[in-house]
Amino acid sequence: MSNSSQYYTRTAQFLHWIMAIIFISAWIIGFYSGNFLNYETDGSFKGDVITLHKNIATTIIFLVMIRIFWRYTHPTPELPATMSPLMKKLAHLGHLALYVILIALPISGCFYSWSAGHPAPVLYLFNIPQLIGENPEIMAIAKPVHVYLSWFAGLMVAGHILAALKHHFIDKDNVLKSMIKQSR
Repeated sequence: MSNSSQYYTRTAQFLHWIMAIIFISAWIIGFYSGNFLNYETDGSFKGDVITLHKNIATTIIFLVMIRIFWRYTHPTPELPATMSPLMKKLAHLGHLALYVILIALPISGCFYSWSAGHPAPVLYLFNIPQLIGENPEIMAIAKPVHVYLSWFAGLMVAGHILAALKHHFIDKDNVLKSMIKQSR
Protein backbone atom coordinates (compact mmCIF):
# COMPACT_ATOMS: atom_id res chain seq x y z
CA MET A 1 0.00 0.00 0.00
CA SER A 2 1.44 3.38 -0.90
CA ASN A 3 0.20 6.89 -0.50
CA SER A 4 0.63 10.33 -1.93
CA SER A 5 2.42 11.63 1.16
CA GLN A 6 6.16 11.74 0.87
CA TYR A 7 6.65 10.77 4.53
CA TYR A 8 6.06 7.70 6.68
CA THR A 9 3.68 8.09 9.61
CA ARG A 10 5.16 9.10 12.96
CA THR A 11 4.42 5.61 14.29
CA ALA A 12 6.27 3.98 11.38
CA GLN A 13 9.19 6.35 11.92
CA PHE A 14 9.29 5.62 15.66
CA LEU A 15 9.18 1.86 15.09
CA HIS A 16 11.91 2.08 12.44
CA TRP A 17 14.32 4.10 14.61
CA ILE A 18 13.71 2.25 17.88
CA MET A 19 14.24 -1.06 16.09
CA ALA A 20 17.40 0.32 14.47
CA ILE A 21 18.77 1.34 17.88
CA ILE A 22 17.81 -1.99 19.45
CA PHE A 23 19.20 -4.08 16.58
CA ILE A 24 22.51 -2.22 16.38
CA SER A 25 22.91 -2.29 20.18
CA ALA A 26 22.10 -6.01 20.41
CA TRP A 27 24.37 -6.77 17.46
CA ILE A 28 27.33 -4.90 18.97
CA ILE A 29 26.79 -6.49 22.41
CA GLY A 30 26.47 -9.96 20.84
CA PHE A 31 29.58 -9.41 18.72
CA TYR A 32 31.52 -8.18 21.75
CA SER A 33 30.47 -11.06 24.01
CA GLY A 34 31.04 -13.66 21.32
CA ASN A 35 34.45 -12.44 20.20
CA PHE A 36 36.11 -10.68 23.12
CA LEU A 37 34.84 -12.42 26.24
CA ASN A 38 35.21 -15.97 27.47
CA TYR A 39 33.96 -17.73 30.56
CA GLU A 40 37.43 -18.79 31.73
CA THR A 41 38.77 -15.25 32.15
CA ASP A 42 35.60 -13.13 32.28
CA GLY A 43 33.33 -15.49 34.21
CA SER A 44 30.04 -13.98 35.29
CA PHE A 45 30.70 -10.73 33.39
CA LYS A 46 30.32 -12.62 30.09
CA GLY A 47 27.09 -14.13 31.40
CA ASP A 48 25.82 -10.69 32.36
CA VAL A 49 26.67 -9.29 28.92
CA ILE A 50 24.94 -12.19 27.16
CA THR A 51 21.90 -11.73 29.41
CA LEU A 52 21.82 -8.02 28.45
CA HIS A 53 22.08 -9.02 24.77
CA LYS A 54 19.13 -11.43 25.10
CA ASN A 55 16.97 -8.97 27.05
CA ILE A 56 17.42 -6.34 24.35
CA ALA A 57 17.34 -8.58 21.27
CA THR A 58 14.15 -10.46 22.16
CA THR A 59 12.17 -7.21 21.98
CA ILE A 60 12.73 -7.25 18.22
CA ILE A 61 10.35 -10.22 17.90
CA PHE A 62 7.50 -8.14 19.30
CA LEU A 63 8.42 -4.89 17.59
CA VAL A 64 8.75 -6.46 14.15
CA MET A 65 5.25 -7.96 14.48
CA ILE A 66 3.85 -4.52 15.36
CA ARG A 67 5.84 -2.99 12.54
CA ILE A 68 4.60 -5.50 9.96
CA PHE A 69 1.01 -4.92 11.08
CA TRP A 70 1.51 -1.15 10.88
CA ARG A 71 3.24 -1.41 7.49
CA TYR A 72 0.37 -3.32 5.94
CA THR A 73 -2.40 -1.21 7.46
CA HIS A 74 -0.92 2.21 6.70
CA PRO A 75 0.21 3.57 3.36
CA THR A 76 3.90 4.10 2.62
CA PRO A 77 5.40 6.90 0.55
CA GLU A 78 5.90 6.32 -3.14
CA LEU A 79 9.44 5.53 -4.20
CA PRO A 80 11.04 8.26 -6.31
CA ALA A 81 9.93 8.39 -9.94
CA THR A 82 13.60 8.50 -10.90
CA MET A 83 14.07 4.91 -9.69
CA SER A 84 13.86 2.26 -12.39
CA PRO A 85 11.22 -0.46 -12.07
CA LEU A 86 14.02 -2.96 -11.36
CA MET A 87 15.42 -0.79 -8.54
CA LYS A 88 11.93 -0.40 -7.06
CA LYS A 89 11.47 -4.18 -7.15
CA LEU A 90 14.88 -4.69 -5.51
CA ALA A 91 14.01 -2.12 -2.82
CA HIS A 92 10.80 -3.99 -2.00
CA LEU A 93 12.62 -7.34 -1.94
CA GLY A 94 15.31 -5.84 0.29
CA HIS A 95 12.71 -4.61 2.78
CA LEU A 96 10.99 -8.01 2.75
CA ALA A 97 14.36 -9.69 3.40
CA LEU A 98 14.98 -7.31 6.32
CA TYR A 99 11.63 -8.26 7.87
CA VAL A 100 12.38 -11.97 7.44
CA ILE A 101 15.86 -11.69 8.96
CA LEU A 102 14.55 -9.55 11.84
CA ILE A 103 12.16 -12.38 12.68
CA ALA A 104 14.57 -15.27 12.06
CA LEU A 105 17.51 -13.83 14.00
CA PRO A 106 15.88 -13.44 17.44
CA ILE A 107 14.01 -16.74 17.02
CA SER A 108 17.29 -18.51 16.27
CA GLY A 109 18.73 -16.81 19.35
CA CYS A 110 15.88 -18.15 21.47
CA PHE A 111 16.48 -21.69 20.20
CA TYR A 112 20.19 -21.30 20.87
CA SER A 113 19.49 -20.09 24.42
CA TRP A 114 16.89 -22.76 25.17
CA SER A 115 18.99 -25.59 23.75
CA ALA A 116 21.86 -24.43 25.99
CA GLY A 117 19.54 -24.68 29.00
CA HIS A 118 18.96 -20.93 29.45
CA PRO A 119 15.86 -18.74 29.24
CA ALA A 120 15.06 -16.16 26.56
CA PRO A 121 14.30 -13.07 28.68
CA VAL A 122 12.56 -9.90 27.48
CA LEU A 123 13.63 -6.57 29.03
CA TYR A 124 14.25 -8.28 32.39
CA LEU A 125 10.45 -8.53 32.72
CA PHE A 126 9.56 -12.06 31.63
CA ASN A 127 10.89 -15.03 29.69
CA ILE A 128 9.57 -16.20 26.35
CA PRO A 129 8.04 -19.63 27.03
CA GLN A 130 10.56 -22.37 26.25
CA LEU A 131 9.62 -24.43 23.22
CA ILE A 132 12.48 -26.89 23.74
CA GLY A 133 14.60 -28.05 26.63
CA GLU A 134 18.33 -28.26 26.96
CA ASN A 135 19.63 -30.24 24.01
CA PRO A 136 23.29 -30.32 22.88
CA GLU A 137 22.36 -31.66 19.42
CA ILE A 138 20.00 -28.77 18.73
CA MET A 139 22.51 -26.32 20.22
CA ALA A 140 25.14 -27.60 17.75
CA ILE A 141 22.80 -26.42 14.97
CA ALA A 142 21.20 -23.37 16.61
CA LYS A 143 24.49 -21.69 17.55
CA PRO A 144 26.01 -21.51 14.05
CA VAL A 145 22.61 -20.66 12.53
CA HIS A 146 22.32 -17.72 14.94
CA VAL A 147 25.89 -16.58 14.30
CA TYR A 148 25.55 -16.77 10.49
CA LEU A 149 22.15 -15.06 10.56
CA SER A 150 23.63 -12.28 12.72
CA TRP A 151 26.39 -11.66 10.18
CA PHE A 152 23.91 -11.71 7.31
CA ALA A 153 21.58 -9.35 9.20
CA GLY A 154 24.47 -7.02 10.00
CA LEU A 155 25.42 -6.90 6.31
CA MET A 156 21.81 -6.28 5.30
CA VAL A 157 21.44 -3.43 7.80
CA ALA A 158 24.75 -1.93 6.64
CA GLY A 159 23.50 -2.16 3.04
CA HIS A 160 20.22 -0.54 4.07
CA ILE A 161 22.12 2.35 5.68
CA LEU A 162 24.36 2.76 2.64
CA ALA A 163 21.35 2.76 0.31
CA ALA A 164 19.65 5.46 2.42
CA LEU A 165 22.81 7.57 2.36
CA LYS A 166 23.12 7.08 -1.42
CA HIS A 167 19.55 8.29 -1.86
CA HIS A 168 20.24 11.33 0.29
CA PHE A 169 23.68 12.43 -0.88
CA ILE A 170 23.95 11.13 -4.46
CA ASP A 171 20.40 10.82 -5.78
CA LYS A 172 19.27 13.78 -3.64
CA ASP A 173 15.76 12.37 -3.38
CA ASN A 174 13.35 12.12 -0.45
CA VAL A 175 13.91 8.49 0.58
CA LEU A 176 15.89 9.19 3.77
CA LYS A 177 13.85 12.29 4.60
CA SER A 178 10.66 10.21 4.40
CA MET A 179 11.81 8.32 7.50
CA ILE A 180 12.97 11.43 9.38
CA LYS A 181 10.65 14.32 8.62
CA GLN A 182 6.91 14.69 8.85
CA SER A 183 4.50 16.50 6.57
CA ARG A 184 3.10 19.76 7.86
